[in-house]
Amino acid sequence: MDRRWKRRIAAVAVVAVLGGALGALYVAERNRSCTKGMFAMDTYMEFTAYGRNSEEAVEEAVREVQRLDGLWSTGMASSEVSRINASGSGKASKDTIELIERAQAIGQETGGLFDFTIYPLMRLWGFPTREYHVPTREELAEALPLVDASKVQCEGTAVVLGEGQQIDLGGIAKGYTSARIMDLFRSNGITSGMVYLGGNVQVIGRKPDGSRWKVGIQDPDSAKGEVLAVVEAEDQAVITSGGYERYFEEDGNTYIHILDPRTGRPAEGDLKSVTVVSEDGTLADALSTSLYIMGYEQAAEFWRSHRDEFDMALVTEEGTLWVTEGLEDRIHTYREYRVVPE
Repeated sequence: MDRRWKRRIAAVAVVAVLGGALGALYVAERNRSCTKGMFAMDTYMEFTAYGRNSEEAVEEAVREVQRLDGLWSTGMASSEVSRINASGSGKASKDTIELIERAQAIGQETGGLFDFTIYPLMRLWGFPTREYHVPTREELAEALPLVDASKVQCEGTAVVLGEGQQIDLGGIAKGYTSARIMDLFRSNGITSGMVYLGGNVQVIGRKPDGSRWKVGIQDPDSAKGEVLAVVEAEDQAVITSGGYERYFEEDGNTYIHILDPRTGRPAEGDLKSVTVVSEDGTLADALSTSLYIMGYEQAAEFWRSHRDEFDMALVTEEGTLWVTEGLEDRIHTYREYRVVPE
């Protein structure tokens, strides 16, 4: 064989070896992962990122959660929310202003069923402290007028509450937080990752093997961790709310933590759980509670008017599983389900 051809063959072989090595390195970097758990916002959280900067992305996410928890925790006297609640007004960060304004907008969309000024009622029932109490009619009549998000004013960098009002952003904070973490992941070059914040899950991209993420929906009639269905998700939040999450019992009655701002009492609709699937984590968090209060018929009507923004899976008191059309090909369950009519 001509020496020139031998040299060419050798060169091609070297390139092939280098190409294979670089390809393997790329795959290894792409599949490099970091997972970390922590307790914040009154729940266990876990962050998972895949990619070259996975460790940096997860560490940044942890710091961001700690920062946001320090702004919004009602159980932390130094938080912005606690200081505003104590004085009725106060300066607030950009994040707090943004979250309050988003909460007000969603409250208007849901006809006031999502209301972050419900904290006086939550305290009255004892849910924040777990010192539970069934309020009298007189106590409810006194607290109900305080629940009105429209009275809260954001003036520049200041938040001003109505007379006697107190706020609690817990019904929307985790969704906002998971959405923020997705942004942090993207800024670190992460294209595959997941955030678990209690009943809130949000994912970025697909799993490293190319398949969609699979997120379980808790069976409201079974022990914690037992799954009713699994939803395939990609660049979406999957958030579930239900009366089974937090409640107390007294004199043979069960009182759940989801309060209806119209009555001041635990919601008494026909739903056991609501799962919202949306690219907007903040919206999904707020709607999971609001739709639960609405009940099946009103929730279905709300979805028909906002179908481009989210999909949902509803479990009724009768045990029927309803799903919207966008989930038909992405939900797996052992139970028969019905599709919400258009």
